[in-house]
Parts: sequence; structure tokens; C-alpha cells
Amino acid sequence: MLSGARSLTLRMVAEVTAAGGHAAIVGQPEMGLLAAVQMGADLERLALIPDPGRDPVEVAAVLMDGLDLVALGLGGRRVSAGRARAVTARARQRECTLLVSGGDWPGAAARLDARVGGYEVLGAGSGDPRPGYGRIGRVLVDIRTRGRLARVAGG
Repeated sequence: MLSGARSLTLRMVAEVTAAGGHAAIVGQPEMGLLAAVQMGADLERLALIPDPGRDPVEVAAVLMDGLDLVALGLGGRRVSAGRARAVTARARQRECTLLVSGGDWPGAAARLDARVGGYEVLGAGSGDPRPGYGRIGRVLVDIRTRGRLARVAGG
């Protein structure tokens, strides 16, 4: 499960596609592809399904057959525990990473919360940045992790 800043999802999509893998973004029409490209994403390796209809979980499950990463936006939906287990097992069997946001997915192995922590401003002159001057050179993202896999990854 992922909540907060969308840049983490885009970074993961960029990493997978730049390395030659294939990814899909399902149910997230607000994702900025320009940002993904600036992070290094290969759009030829990315499927976009902004409106997956009434059952975005089913669409994501079908896509797992041929992709390395599926980023699923639930649009505020809650998925039953049994269905979440079944789809998670399918992802594991197909060796596909499933990244879920925007809803409730019971039993997620890890929960990530990404929040914008600040910005680095370029071209604003010396001293503290002044509003209206320069451009954003980098967005600083703070990430908090919880869950079974978060403990393994964190040491």
C-alpha cells in the first residue's frame, strides 16, 4: 500500500521501464507522465489504463500476466481480505510487483507513506529562496514504511 506523494509510484515505474521491464498504471488518471519521463521512464514500456471501469482489481490482475509492475489506484475502494490474498498470490506467482494506492488493501506486506518534505530551488540567487523566483530543481520526499517487508528491508 502506498499513500501520499505520487512521485514514489512514478520513480518505481521509471526504474522498472528504464531497466527494460514493463509496467502499467491502472486507475490513476492524474499521474503526470512528464514527471515519469524526467525520472527516466521509457513510455514505450508503459501501459496506461486511466479508467479501468467498475473493477480495477480485475484489470490489474489480468495485466500481471505480462508485466513486471502494476500500479493500481483503488479510487477509495476497499478490497475484501479474500480477494486481496488471491490477487497478491497471483502477483507473486507471475513475479509481478503490485503497488496499490488510494484505498484499503488488507494484509499488505508493506505500507509506504510518501510526503513532500521540501524543495530545492534553482536560480533564485543567493540566500533563502524568494517566492516567484527560480525553478524547482528537486522535490524532497520523506518516506515512512510499516509492515512485514518494511522490517526486512530496514534491517
